[in-house]
Amino acid sequence: MNKNKRQAIFTRLRNDNPHPQTELHYTSTYELLVAVALSAQATDVSVNKATVKLFPVANTPQQMLDLGVAGLKHYIKTIGLYNSKAENIIKAAHILVSQHNGYVPDTREALEALPGVGRKTANVVLNTAFRQIAMAVDTHIFRWSNRTKVAPGKDVLEVEKKLLKSVPEEFLLDAHHWMILHGRYTCLARKPRCGACIIEDLCEYKHKTSD
Repeated sequence: MNKNKRQAIFTRLRNDNPHPQTELHYTSTYELLVAVALSAQATDVSVNKATVKLFPVANTPQQMLDLGVAGLKHYIKTIGLYNSKAENIIKAAHILVSQHNGYVPDTREALEALPGVGRKTANVVLNTAFRQIAMAVDTHIFRWSNRTKVAPGKDVLEVEKKLLKSVPEEFLLDAHHWMILHGRYTCLARKPRCGACIIEDLCEYKHKTSD
């Protein structure tokens, strides 16, 4: 795919949604960190249903520590992998309190040192909370990048690096949100909704549908 096509694609996505936002509900950087950690292999909807009850009780690292693993499990037991997620969130809260004065750090190295925080979670927090240029490549963005040919790659890291290199600079800060939303609601996994897609004529996917 050439540079002009990429420019046109992201221009249309921006015009359609000038101020894209994550669908996870949060009111602080720590709430975002917890929500993103909970969203691994789970839907944003399921996470929001749990955190709407959790965050009024514990939305700081110290409050989370006070809640404890057993207490946290009570709120997140409807989310996949909740046992390991609860353990990691409590361990991360301990590090945030003991090493970061209860604040979420704004560097990749410090974020990825937290239990349960991998590269993708760190990228989401860096981009969404701290407004740093970062590409959190999930299954939706990986599929979208390969289908459209905007940034094809054999694994998420290759796609991430290609996106950072090939997405026009003016779109880099919000590109992650546009791609994930487009992948979630239009460029669906089993049957993409090509007929309802605003970039269909620019996309280089070879098996387009009429839907």
